[in-house]
Amino acid sequence: MKRKDFFKGLAIGTIAAPFAIRALTGNSTAQNNNTANIITQKKYQWKMVTTWPPGFPVIGEACQLFADVVKAMSGGRMEIRVYGGGELVPALEVFDAVSSGTAEIGSGAAYYWAGKSPAAQFFASVPFGMNAQQLTAWITAGGGLQLWETLYRDFNLVPMLGGNTGVQMGGWFNREINNISDLRGLKMRIPGLGGDVLAKAGGSPVLLAGGEIYTSLELGVIDATEWLSPFHDTLMGFQDIAKYYYTPGWHEPGTAMEYIFNKKLFDALPADLQAILRSAAMHSYVWMFAQMEAKNSATLTQLLSKGVNIRTFPAEVLAQLRVYTQAVIEGLTAKDIFTRQVYESYEAFRQQATNWARISEKQFYNNLEM
Repeated sequence: MKRKDFFKGLAIGTIAAPFAIRALTGNSTAQNNNTANIITQKKYQWKMVTTWPPGFPVIGEACQLFADVVKAMSGGRMEIRVYGGGELVPALEVFDAVSSGTAEIGSGAAYYWAGKSPAAQFFASVPFGMNAQQLTAWITAGGGLQLWETLYRDFNLVPMLGGNTGVQMGGWFNREINNISDLRGLKMRIPGLGGDVLAKAGGSPVLLAGGEIYTSLELGVIDATEWLSPFHDTLMGFQDIAKYYYTPGWHEPGTAMEYIFNKKLFDALPADLQAILRSAAMHSYVWMFAQMEAKNSATLTQLLSKGVNIRTFPAEVLAQLRVYTQAVIEGLTAKDIFTRQVYESYEAFRQQATNWARISEKQFYNNLEM
């Protein structure tokens, strides 16, 4: 795919991945006791609106995969038409469209809805937070799903995991970052909590539509940008106009995508169709995560062969950004009781998962011959 084709129709937003049988059928908080258990031949034609451009590589493709799996598993009883951002509703109006019933299903990332509730961000990604497998474990096996459902219930929505990008890269820079002071005055395209953290470091977070990023970086309107990881970043062409490619992606260590369903309509479905939707969401989740891992690793090899300058953020910079992250989170949780409840659950699980990772995966990587 050429960069000019990739830009076409690019939506606003950042992209700034097997589960228990219980998760397949949903937990008790998501089930409606009045749901009919009798399989009928009634057919459903639903709409999915997304925050992604039409056919957006991997992430948008996963939505169509979801629709195809639902149709196949239901024997054609449910057909879902997928709309890219802006085709039926604007990209960042997906939440409201599904809540109101304008569309039955939506696809996005929970941190897009921080304006609805700051707690939503913990179900997508948090700077220096959990990676993809840890976040998945918290949501599906650590109490996160119940909190997520409680939060969205007030908006007439049912949330499900719909994919994960895995750990992201730190971004493309035209300025070296050797110490924390190098972030002062830095104009960087970075949304969400990561942008709040950059602001605390003296930087200037900039919100740009995806199609505006390349030109802004090329012309010096911004000094740096995060996007995703090697595969999507090279489609954007950043390697042609930026001097340094930084790692790690401290701002998004494992970003979850979501499917959201109009709760009233979902609860009215026969139980088998509810289970099919949950199963298809999990299938999409695993497919996306695998695709991201495969494509990013292959693309990184190509970048290295072309001499792309990959830098690691200095330890002192990361340490100070971690301090700023904690300050941002404390500011959020001090203002909202439910956000604090979600954060306490998230953080308790993160610490537990980190203790396990420290003596398992970390030791493996430390002793792996590279």
